[in-house]
Amino acid sequence: MNWFTPVIKLLWGLWSWVSFSLACVFSLLVALIVPGMHRRQKLVTFAARMVFVLAGVRVTVLGMDHLPNDSCVVVANHASYIDGILLKAYLPARFGFVIKGEMRDIPVVHFLLRRSGSKFVERKESAGSSRDARQLVKAAQGGESLGFFPEGTFVLQPGVGRFRLGAFMAAVKGGMPIVPIAISGTRDMLPQGRLLPRPADLTINILPAIAPGDDSYSSSKTLAEAARQRILVALNEPDLLDEEGDA
Repeated sequence: MNWFTPVIKLLWGLWSWVSFSLACVFSLLVALIVPGMHRRQKLVTFAARMVFVLAGVRVTVLGMDHLPNDSCVVVANHASYIDGILLKAYLPARFGFVIKGEMRDIPVVHFLLRRSGSKFVERKESAGSSRDARQLVKAAQGGESLGFFPEGTFVLQPGVGRFRLGAFMAAVKGGMPIVPIAISGTRDMLPQGRLLPRPADLTINILPAIAPGDDSYSSSKTLAEAARQRILVALNEPDLLDEEGDA
C-alpha cells in the first residue's frame, strides 16, 4: 500500500522524539541530584545512547582505537542537531562538548549542559568570546578532554565548511592531540529545516590523531586545515570553501 511506508516513517519519527524526551528528563534528574561530574557524565552518556537504542538506529563506530587514553581535543563535521547527541552517546563519557553561548539564554538547557561537563563559547560579543576562549585554554591545560564542531553551524547542503580556530588554539596551548571525526548519516536523518527525523544509518569515523610535534601542528590555522582535509577525505563530500571561491 502506498500509504503504509509514510505512516511507518511518521510513527518512527514521533517515537524518536519520545525517546529523546525521555532521555532529556532522565538527564535533567541526573543533573539535579547526582553528585560528582564523572558520575553525571557517565549517566548522561548512557541516556544519550538510549535515544538511538530505543529508536532502533544502527550506529557504526570506526577507529575507536585512535582515541588517546589521555586528554585530547576531538573535532567533527556538523550536519545536524543530532551530531552532538550522537557523539555524547558513543564517545567516552569524559568528553565535555563546547556549545554555542546562546544556550546560556535557555536556563534549563544551560543547567543540564553545564552540569554534564559542557563548555560555552560566545560567538557575537568580542569580550565574551575572548573570556570563553581563555577558559577553554585553561580547561585544555588542566587536562580536560574537549569536543568541538568547529564549523559552528550546519547547512542543508552536503560538504564541509570553514573551521573556526578555537578548538585548535586550545589544543596548541594545552599541548593536546587533535582527533578528527567524520560523522555521516545525520543530515539524512534530520536535515536543516526538518521537524521529524527519518530512519537512517549513522557512522562515526574516528580518524588518526594529529599529535603535538607533527608538521601540521605548527599553528592553529595549519592544524585546523589539516583536520578539515582529513574529514573531507573520509566523508567524500564537497569542500564548501572551494564553492565560496567560485562564487
